Amino acid sequence: MKLTVCIGSSCHVKGSKSVIEQLQKLIAANNLGDKVQLAGTFCTGNCEKGVCVTRDEELFSVHPDTVEEFFNTEVLPKA
Repeated sequence: MKLTVCIGSSCHVKGSKSVIEQLQKLIAANNLGDKVQLAGTFCTGNCEKGVCVTRDEELFSVHPDTVEEFFNTEVLPKA
């Protein structure tokens, strides 16, 4: 599985650095380093949707406060 977090200026202002840090911790804590690839990308063209995260090309809007919920519902069950 590949998770890609937008690090463009709009998403950066909305907390993409925090989203990345939290995802790194959750991936490590769940021993998913061999199953989940975490990457960054510049603008995805969806600036109005907050921090844009794609999971295998499916787009999600993730806020620093919703990272754990996103991980538990969209990453863990599919990893």
